[in-house]
Amino acid sequence: MKKQHAEFLKWFGPLLDALRDLGDSGKPVEVSSKIAENLKLPDSILDSTTKSGVNRFHNQVAWARQYLVWEGLLDSSKFGTWILTEKGKTTTINEIQAGAIFKKWVDIHQKARKNKNDDQILIEPDENPPEEYEESSHPELIDILQSLSPNGFEKVCKELLRESGFENVVVTGQSHDGGIDGYGMLELNPFVSFKVLFQCKRYKGSVPRAHVGDFRNAMIGRAEKGIIMTTGTFSNEAIREASREGAPKIELIDGEKLVKMFEKVELGVVPKTIYIPDLTYFEKFKK
Repeated sequence: MKKQHAEFLKWFGPLLDALRDLGDSGKPVEVSSKIAENLKLPDSILDSTTKSGVNRFHNQVAWARQYLVWEGLLDSSKFGTWILTEKGKTTTINEIQAGAIFKKWVDIHQKARKNKNDDQILIEPDENPPEEYEESSHPELIDILQSLSPNGFEKVCKELLRESGFENVVVTGQSHDGGIDGYGMLELNPFVSFKVLFQCKRYKGSVPRAHVGDFRNAMIGRAEKGIIMTTGTFSNEAIREASREGAPKIELIDGEKLVKMFEKVELGVVPKTIYIPDLTYFEKFKK
């Protein structure tokens, strides 16, 4: 086992503990936040990204979750919510036990995928989210968005906002405007609507706190709401700044949320259903 490719093993136990603290279930972001809170993790860990721009901590926690699903400790049936099984509710795991679980499932997948060698399987947890465990010949949506021109990314974000219920969406195209790339109107009901300013950042890394502060300063007195959309991530200082008490709240849409929004409205994507073997289900019949 290559140590540099097994860093996510240390989150197995804390992930189970976090879910118990959350009442045995939680959204991925809630679980990651609870782990960070329980372990008092520094921003240096929480803000670290892989070479492809993915948040390393959240990606590793997602991979830990996948192995725990295979092990029968988490329920895989409900999309978007992580739920402890009855077995998971009473199970605690240290790093040695996590290593044994990891090796067990690497061996199982090694046998099921004879065309891959052990090194390739060990590398995957660091670079790819578990949802992409099976290789695809199609380019990732996030990679396509990052390949667009700055103006093109602004325009596609405009289309996304329109498809998401915004009206009169305009890309301003103005420079030196505090980072404001456009605006639109959002109607909550026939009686209430408000103006929203947005900023588009075609990033691979993390958007820092300063960008959030500058955007807020530019929007004060001009709109009731602000949105920053990025193909990258946001630093923890940026997240705290966006929801700072006493200041107008700014919605932050990182690359992961952005992809989900495109998928929700089916903008620029074609839905496809695939079926892959559930190795966890068949494993019990080998005994």
